[in-house]
Formats: sequence, structure tokens, C-alpha cells
Amino acid sequence: MNLQDINDLDFSNVGNWPAAGKAVLIGLLCLAVAFAVVWFDTRHQHERLEKLEGEEQNLKDVVKVKAARAASLDEYRKQLEEMRQSFGEMRRQLPSETEVAALLVDISQTGLASGLEFELFQPQAEIQKDFYAELPINIRVTGNYHQFGNFVSGVAALPRIVTLHNISLSPKGEAGNMVMTATAKTYRYMDEGEALGQ
Repeated sequence: MNLQDINDLDFSNVGNWPAAGKAVLIGLLCLAVAFAVVWFDTRHQHERLEKLEGEEQNLKDVVKVKAARAASLDEYRKQLEEMRQSFGEMRRQLPSETEVAALLVDISQTGLASGLEFELFQPQAEIQKDFYAELPINIRVTGNYHQFGNFVSGVAALPRIVTLHNISLSPKGEAGNMVMTATAKTYRYMDEGEALGQ
């Protein structure tokens, strides 16, 4: 088939074309159909595939995190149980309503046993928090530096939680005595009914 034969081809009578012309026309039509399929269908599928592959990687990362959490679930349960026990022990260190008076006596006896002289021991109004109540006690004692150290150490050794705040020391006279003012705070666990009533 030469150039003259191509010019003589009649597009209205394709059936009479030579075999080579028909093959070229069929090849061009196949290429056009293949291009159309790729352009209008396959290209969108490739874009969707890339998007889904990205989502797959994100899901794999989520699965890895959740698998790690699931693998350490027993450890978390063990830690939770330890925290519950620890919380129970700390809660037992908080006095109930009836034990607060005895705790106040313990604090004052600790000061007297340390050799301090109380000038002021004044419990304040109870301050209610989330699940506990705070009882501040204003104290002013006279003694020397070592006696104050013994008192603070003795308060820290009490079986119940007592904290000292706003501590200030000032000299008193020339005998080496000092005055310590502080706020001792003790805490009381509130039962659920009390906490809900608040």
C-alpha cells in the first residue's frame, strides 16, 4: 500500500479497502477506544486507588496503636488495681468526721511534746472540695529552732495527713526563742452523699 492508495481510499466504502488499510483503521480505532477508556475510567480509578492506599496506611497505623494498647491491657488493669489500692490507703489516712477531734489533739500534743508553747490553736471553718474537706488550723507557737524542727517532723509522722502552710518565723526576745505562725491543714474524706450534697 503506497501513498496514492491512501488517497484513493473511500471512507464511505470501508469494506472495499485493502487489508492493510483496514488493519491500520482498526488499530487507530483500538487506540482511540483505549485512550478513551484510560482517560474517562481508568485514570479516576488510579486516583481513587491512591486515595484508598493512603487511607489503608492510616488504618494500619490505627490498628498498630490499638494492637499495642490491647497487648498492654493486662498491664493497664494491673496498674488500675494498684492505683485503687493506693487510693484506698490514702483515703484511710484522711480522718472521718468523728476522728478530726482526735487528730487535733494529736497535733497539739505533738507541739507540746516538742517543747513548744502554744499561743494560738484556732481551727477554722471547713472548706469542702471535690471529694474531701479541708480543715485549716491557725497556730502560733513559741520555741527554738530545733523544737520547731521536732514539731514539723512529728506532724509529718502522724498517721493522718496534715500539711503545714504559710510558715513564718520571727524572733522573740533575746533568749533565742522564736515565734512560728503557720496554718496546719488536715483533710477529711467526704462520703458520696456529702459530696453530692455539695
